[in-house]
Amino acid sequence: MDNNNIIISVENLTVAYGNIKAVDDVSFEVREGEIVTLIGANGAGKSSTLRAISGVTPYSGRICYGGRDLRNIPAHQIVARGMAQVPEGRGIFGNLTVMENLKLATWQRKDRETVAKDYRRVFALFPQLEKRQDQLGGTLSGGEQQMLAVGRALMSRSRMMLLDEPSMGLAPVLVRDIFHTITEINRTGTTILLVEQNAHMALSIASRAYVLETGKIILSGAGKELLDNQRVREAYLG
Repeated sequence: MDNNNIIISVENLTVAYGNIKAVDDVSFEVREGEIVTLIGANGAGKSSTLRAISGVTPYSGRICYGGRDLRNIPAHQIVARGMAQVPEGRGIFGNLTVMENLKLATWQRKDRETVAKDYRRVFALFPQLEKRQDQLGGTLSGGEQQMLAVGRALMSRSRMMLLDEPSMGLAPVLVRDIFHTITEINRTGTTILLVEQNAHMALSIASRAYVLETGKIILSGAGKELLDNQRVREAYLG
């Protein structure tokens, strides 16, 4: 993959709720094939940044995806262009089965012959979901719901995946599993922008990282580099 190929470019992004700026003049980029992570405390502006990129929150500034400006593009059209978001809180449909949740993500796809292959890929990554195909999403454990949210994003065959707090509320052993899966998904060609409070895990898998504090980027660098950064260690790694 061409590592100079910028897939997402964010310039002077500002997101405000009333008089409060959740994101304040933020600029960064994600290149094809990378895992880029945004870390920071609660309220730092991480999730607001993702919501702006995926088209669900108004913003000022400029966001380009694959070289195209996303201004005024509705969220469903952004998904159709190959960007999937796994939202904080998972956002699965509790009254639909596992299989129905996965099927929902294929509604815009015309390549029926590869859809079956993608179900097999999801079930290879998450064998638990295969066993629970006919179970209602709302009856799954927290870990299984997170697997389903990631699996559903995969079924949309996106080039780019936005992950918002994938480890939230999960037991430590499941956190390791989810991060292993994220690296597997990336290895097979999906670019990932990851928002995560578990800074240690996020930085350990990230190509590059940005640290947000009160809506501004205060540090950036390679994931491993920031893992060793004294300021980051004191603030986010205990």
